Amino acid sequence: MDQRRSMVRAAAALALALPLALAGCGGGGSGSGGDPTKLRVLDYYNNDPDKPVYTKVLNACAAANKLTIQREAVPGDTLIQKVLQQSSSKTLPDVLMLDNPDLQQIAATGALAPISDFDLKADGFVPGVVAASTYKDKLYGLQPVTNTIGLFYNKDILAAAGVQPPTTWAELRTAAKKLTKGKQYGIGFSAPANYEGTWQFLPFMWSNGGDEKNIATPETAAALQLWVDLLKDGSASKSVLNWTQADVADQFKAGNAAMMVNGPWQFPLLNENTNLHYDVVPIPAPKAGGTAVAPLGGETWTIPNTGNKDKQKNAAKIVECLNSDENQLLLATERQTIPTKLSLQDKFVADQPTMKAFSTLVKDARARTGELGEDWPKAATKIYTAVQAALTGGAAPQKALQDAQNG
Repeated sequence: MDQRRSMVRAAAALALALPLALAGCGGGGSGSGGDPTKLRVLDYYNNDPDKPVYTKVLNACAAANKLTIQREAVPGDTLIQKVLQQSSSKTLPDVLMLDNPDLQQIAATGALAPISDFDLKADGFVPGVVAASTYKDKLYGLQPVTNTIGLFYNKDILAAAGVQPPTTWAELRTAAKKLTKGKQYGIGFSAPANYEGTWQFLPFMWSNGGDEKNIATPETAAALQLWVDLLKDGSASKSVLNWTQADVADQFKAGNAAMMVNGPWQFPLLNENTNLHYDVVPIPAPKAGGTAVAPLGGETWTIPNTGNKDKQKNAAKIVECLNSDENQLLLATERQTIPTKLSLQDKFVADQPTMKAFSTLVKDARARTGELGEDWPKAATKIYTAVQAALTGGAAPQKALQDAQNG
């Protein structure tokens, strides 16, 4: 998901229970006829600044290929339900954007065509991004940009306290405790009972060897214990149980949190406070020398099975254009995201030095659906359920994880 939106998507969650019933419903129909040079595009970039950015790039791609597009941008929490309805009524668009963890569930319905059918490849892309767009060993989408989360820190607050940015869990706990005083918390993060809470917990779980196939392990329990300890120490506000990532950014911007877990989409908000001096490092690893493993966000562009081969070939031109070197760099720069082609990372960081930590993280980052595919939402629900139970004191981390795993 593009993480600047809340990951609370109740309507989408309900709709995602339907894909198996709709399997094979993705054929042609009323949505696939007409002039093959006129394409319908569906995405969820319906707000500024994303909406005008994609309007510009999509129109440029269309013009370069002598095509015209009719674009529909809908709210993020309605996209999946709309796609499933269109699949059932055979009115799918010609080009479809999907939040990357949703791709496999939609591909499972038969609504998408493998992009290899149109000679599109993902050679040289970040491996985790390719995994997110792959279903049953076939590539179904190309993702021009991605995002992830890192550890932001207030340079002035840390300097005044004589604290260096932490690189290990022990350093993180010590630093957060030292940086907590008065109304100022050492660290802020987002832990609500929804996918946003899972997204924020994943770097801690994965970096310690935890695994979504079975969350009731000592490795995941240790990661959850770290979060519990931060609350017990008073280093993090109990409000993290309800804070969105936007709320966390507001607290950090106001100086109420010395550090926070968040993503690059917060840069424009933070930069509104010219007195705020901050930087970003990878989320601390469990031990010195360890590697932080973060989740990959962002959206992938697909070619639905409309049944109109001519339109599909032209749709492939739009998808290919969106993923050109030029457009990856443009989209990454204008949307505070990271290009997905490894060959572009050095140039991008040279031009956007504040993105260095995120560029480093995405190279080893993982797709949320990489292991469980279309069953990922079930695991995500178990994870945030366990996190809530442990942080509220309802159960010790291991018990909370066991209960959620068996639930």
